[in-house]
Amino acid sequence: MKNYFPRILLLACISALAAGVVRLFDLRFEVGDVYPPYSSLRSDPVGTMALFESLGRLPGVAVTRDFSTADRLPDARATTYIHAAATVDEWQRMSPAILDEIEKFVTRGGRFVITMTPVTFRSRRPQTFDFQTVHDRLHVDFKAAALDRRPDGSDKPVLVRNDGGLPVPETLEWHSSGLLSNVGGEWTSVYKRNTDPVMVERAIGDGTLVIATDSYFLSNEAMQKNRHADLLSWLIGPASNVVFDEAHLGVIEQAGVATLMRKYRLEGFFVSLLVLSALFIWKSSFSFVPPRAEETGAAAVIGKSASEGFDNLLRRSIRTSDVLDACFAEWQKSAAQYGRYSAGRIREAEAEFARENSLREKDRNPVRAYQEVSRILRAQIK
Repeated sequence: MKNYFPRILLLACISALAAGVVRLFDLRFEVGDVYPPYSSLRSDPVGTMALFESLGRLPGVAVTRDFSTADRLPDARATTYIHAAATVDEWQRMSPAILDEIEKFVTRGGRFVITMTPVTFRSRRPQTFDFQTVHDRLHVDFKAAALDRRPDGSDKPVLVRNDGGLPVPETLEWHSSGLLSNVGGEWTSVYKRNTDPVMVERAIGDGTLVIATDSYFLSNEAMQKNRHADLLSWLIGPASNVVFDEAHLGVIEQAGVATLMRKYRLEGFFVSLLVLSALFIWKSSFSFVPPRAEETGAAAVIGKSASEGFDNLLRRSIRTSDVLDACFAEWQKSAAQYGRYSAGRIREAEAEFARENSLREKDRNPVRAYQEVSRILRAQIK
């Protein structure tokens, strides 16, 4: 057990570290603060997840997010496309092709809602933005007027009033210093700050386009503290499809391994593969069978060569006094088979063998007799 303790401790530390990292990511993604402000993936005060999920619970309404970078709007009619937290710089760089796409979407019967990022200015001087491209196409400009300051230094929201007689609240807290100017006659003013519009609506073809200089009323904080269901109902309109634009916030979908796993629901497969890998490593590192006790038997016998083994075999099978008889009997078999020796030499060898056997056992000398028979046969071969 002592030998396995460091490995078990290492595995426990790795498991605890992995669990901590997964928990940290879960907390970050649960709150959503890894996403930009006014993203529908954020659940903190500056996100719009509450509105997204609330719309998704309405019967007959399908709510989705747009992560695509293709700059193409949905083709389906009765669709409201929410482009929240837009910036003036973003619209200054807007290409004519994208403006054409927006006009086509609205003309087909869509509702395109643009809400700007709340703009605040520390200086008291109003500032005007060069919005020439959009003004030429949509007949609207942007400017700003400073908000009042609270004693703690934060900006104080201003009240804007209903200017179009629509079924929306009479007054609304506005958290942005942005204003709309040079608004064309085709626009209908919805809310004004003093004499300057801050939210307008325009009909184009079968659809409508809405521009607001604030996005606060869409946020989770507004849903909790200052919710206006009538404003949100009018803003969404009679749409059966609602799309939240996430791509312009930088939240785009990239077709990586994790994306493919979610798309084809392979999470369980990879978890099973990870568990099997861990079990294989465990099996290779540890043994469930207790180790064998070391055998303390006799020392191993050192082996011998083939010739020594044959010699030992002969010693165990043939008596010393019978060695010459066995050798002569085997020689006779080979001599008769191959005919290498003449009959005379064979008789001489047999005579020598008979002479040796005629002696008493104690007088016999097998080695001398073997040498004599060998001499007789060699002489014949030469």
